[in-house]
Amino acid sequence: MTPAELLTEAFARVPETVERAVDGLSTEQLATRPAAGANTLAWLAWHTARGQDAQVADLAGTEQVWTADGWVERFGLPFPADALGYGMSSEDVGRVRAPAELLKGYLRAVHERTVAYLGTLAPEDLDEVVDEAWDPPVTRGARLVSILDDCTQHAGQAGYVRGLLFFSR
Repeated sequence: MTPAELLTEAFARVPETVERAVDGLSTEQLATRPAAGANTLAWLAWHTARGQDAQVADLAGTEQVWTADGWVERFGLPFPADALGYGMSSEDVGRVRAPAELLKGYLRAVHERTVAYLGTLAPEDLDEVVDEAWDPPVTRGARLVSILDDCTQHAGQAGYVRGLLFFSR
């Protein structure tokens, strides 16, 4: 297994986990909070996809799926097109409302773009420094692991939120 194949296998877990968390729920259920000020399932799914989309597009030197494929218009959210969810207020989190199929569709499209990008990488590409603002400088491989880590944490949170909301009653 090559490093790119390993990353592809790992990234495949993200949409699987998020889809299990949102499957079969209404838009209203996806917008429910497990506690005051907590993130909703809709926000967690959207933010997971947005973060991956923006960061992989940056590495690949391509436009984000969000804008290139019209997802920003399909979602119709009341935020600038470059919003990712970082630093959003609790009120803004509550404004992320979307049906499960739309959330899953966007995450699948992002995943497909990620897999296509990973398929272009040779092992030595992972050692290339992509961000010198850190000490030590960040390599392409380290950035991909960071993206994956963020995605898996949010995907796990989504599964946990679903359990809190709908399995504890």
